[in-house]
Amino acid sequence: MKRKLKILLIEDDTIELMKLNRAMTSLNMNHEVREANNGEDGLELLLNENYYPDIILLDLNMPKINGIEFLRILKDNDSLKFIPTIILTTSSNEKDLLSCYNIGISGYILKPLKYEDYIKKINLLLSYWSANELIKLS
Repeated sequence: MKRKLKILLIEDDTIELMKLNRAMTSLNMNHEVREANNGEDGLELLLNENYYPDIILLDLNMPKINGIEFLRILKDNDSLKFIPTIILTTSSNEKDLLSCYNIGISGYILKPLKYEDYIKKINLLLSYWSANELIKLS
């Protein structure tokens, strides 16, 4: 059974933030999305506001604390390290991909250029996690 997700989107590009919200609206998904403009702001939400999302969607290329630095800090924290974190990025760099998997991500998704392809990926991603039994344990 699908459930409403609490999603933390860590993304510095306003257009990408709007694109995810638009995609979810067109897919009739009413998940709760909190936004952080960079890794530092994301950590602030998680650590100081005790916000515990079901999943984190994380861009890699951001100012202040980039995605890989954020992941290292997240996975070193005993209370946060099990939050499923999915990379949503334009980086097809194999080094980035391997670094993220070695740190312990739950997925790595390339943002497609065509909006229709983006919607398909977001639909698959959010449908999977809203049906995933592990989310019920949190």
